[in-house]
Amino acid sequence: MYINKLKVSIEKLPLVKPFKTALRTAQDIDNIFVMLELENGVIGMGAAAPTVAITGDSTEGIAGVIEHVIAPQLIGQKITQLNLLSQLIQQSCVGNTSAKAAVEIAVYDAACRYWKIPLFELLGGQTNQLRNDMTVSIGDKEEMVSDALKIIEDGFSILKIKAGKDWEKDVERISAIREAVGDKIVLRIDANQGWSVSQAIQIIRELEDRKLNIELVEQPVKAYNIAGLKEIKRSVRTPIMADESLFSPIDAMKLLSEQAVDYLNIKLMKTGGIRRALQIADMAEAAEVECMIGSMMESIVSVSAAIHLAAAHPNITKIDLDAPLWIKQENFEGISYEEDLIKLGNEAGLGIKRKENLSF
Repeated sequence: MYINKLKVSIEKLPLVKPFKTALRTAQDIDNIFVMLELENGVIGMGAAAPTVAITGDSTEGIAGVIEHVIAPQLIGQKITQLNLLSQLIQQSCVGNTSAKAAVEIAVYDAACRYWKIPLFELLGGQTNQLRNDMTVSIGDKEEMVSDALKIIEDGFSILKIKAGKDWEKDVERISAIREAVGDKIVLRIDANQGWSVSQAIQIIRELEDRKLNIELVEQPVKAYNIAGLKEIKRSVRTPIMADESLFSPIDAMKLLSEQAVDYLNIKLMKTGGIRRALQIADMAEAAEVECMIGSMMESIVSVSAAIHLAAAHPNITKIDLDAPLWIKQENFEGISYEEDLIKLGNEAGLGIKRKENLSF
């Protein structure tokens, strides 16, 4: 069965409230939606969202690369040759990981729909239920405490607290949240590259001295500063996670060989798709380093692919896939978010469908 055609469209999705990190503030997202049609009419779906501050990819750039660079490589290719298709996508151009991810997700979705199996089963799935976290975005102390309490009321037991925009206030904000939510709630901190090495060590040690029981601290320093990550890891007891430092399997190899971090955060918009994400998870498993699966601020289409990947790989032990909960109105349905649980069904492919019929 051969790939017949590919189409790209763009839709703007407003968020429930502004999403604030040390790197950016988002009021809405541009969802670049991909439809890939096989010669028998089966349609696979993929998507990407631009995060210029992290990947460097813009809306227009993603759409243009998909239409004019990647798509011509795939038309006429057999959908069952997944490794070859992934290789063609990855070799089509340098960088452009978001565009590559969107197309590769659509390829996997189409193949699974052709074979009539869920994606997580194709990937060797072990579970159809995942425990998710929810993000507390940056704000003043009172606002962040209020948001944290509301999230717990909604049934979550794991909070990811954004930090790094004003390092002198971070400890007090995190302390206030811990005091408000109690000791049973898991707290993760994400500084999004916002601290220097010395600031990170000072802040994390203060959190430890206050016995705030922080599960991990994610990307405390700039993405390029692997030596800094390693120094922080040596200097504190709290586990350190790499996010923006990790795009490719080569990045993973360096982080793992340097023993620079305790965890890796895999995101499809960084890896360029599913196959390279699997490679990273396998490499980390061999090094006995557990992984988180995360996402940018993306729609349920691309996040669904990450959900299936997490359901399939035993070394992906932490889930940070709350992005669809920030979107005011999704245009797709299928995968179920129930309090802090994500539940997969047995539908083929990504297990989602557009609320209105798809057509080219």
